[in-house]
Amino acid sequence: MTKVIGVRFREAGKVYYFAPGDLDIKREQHVIVETARGLEYGTVVLGVSEVEDDKVVQPLKSVIRLATEDDDKKEADNRAKEKDAMVICREKIEKRALPMKLINAEYTFDNNKILFYYFSDGRVDFRELVKDLASVFHTRIEMRQVGVRDEAKLRGGIGICGRPLCCNTYMADFSPVSIKMAKEQNLSLNATKISGVCGRLMCCLKNEEETYEELNRNLPNVGDEVTIINGNQKGQVQSVNVLRQIVKVIVDVDDEKELMEFKPDELRFKRRKPKKLELTKEEQAALAELEKPDGESKLDD
Repeated sequence: MTKVIGVRFREAGKVYYFAPGDLDIKREQHVIVETARGLEYGTVVLGVSEVEDDKVVQPLKSVIRLATEDDDKKEADNRAKEKDAMVICREKIEKRALPMKLINAEYTFDNNKILFYYFSDGRVDFRELVKDLASVFHTRIEMRQVGVRDEAKLRGGIGICGRPLCCNTYMADFSPVSIKMAKEQNLSLNATKISGVCGRLMCCLKNEEETYEELNRNLPNVGDEVTIINGNQKGQVQSVNVLRQIVKVIVDVDDEKELMEFKPDELRFKRRKPKKLELTKEEQAALAELEKPDGESKLDD
């Protein structure tokens, strides 16, 4: 077992492990650590604890010090300078008419590098842009191309649920999301209703996937023929309520059809494989765009 602390450098970013050494470090404190990008200012999200050796990437770097008031002020100054850097970079991009959309600017803590995140549909020759920026900031410039999901994570926003975006508040990594998850949860396959502000499938479809898969295993499909165990009557499934685990069945009663509710254990039915998802050409085109991968995130490289 190795003694570590977990440090995060941006909200909802990845958690990195560092050796606490002899320092008494607690959650929510700020620390100065050395990374591949140089000195960085981070927030402790995991106090001193022990983890298995195979979960730690060796060599494990140590915390340099707890952040001082001067460090806090410098970090705040860096965040303020990033806004000015965004304005200058946008002007340079417009001047050179480059096909790229600037998303964010980020200073490293020791100011030895500025990272500019941008979105573009293809490759961009930004060599002259980098020279322009270096002549203004007199430090190293790095340009990073990101996808639409990363853009939403950096910018933040409000989802259709009325809450802040999951990716911007707590999600460290993006999980694969598919149309099958929406179908499993009985959601409308209207692209506008199951896509997030980034234009891709909503990440929250992944949250309840396992629960719905487990609940659906106990239910018949709509249209299935079932047998009511107590009355030994047959009927056809008209609808199912997955969360309440209720099946509505059309039953013949005295030469009349009647809609009755049952629990799954009150019915006998043949378990079938999930029905194949059939879409129109328009739906296929729209949903293919939603499922398009962004590639590996480069925000925390």
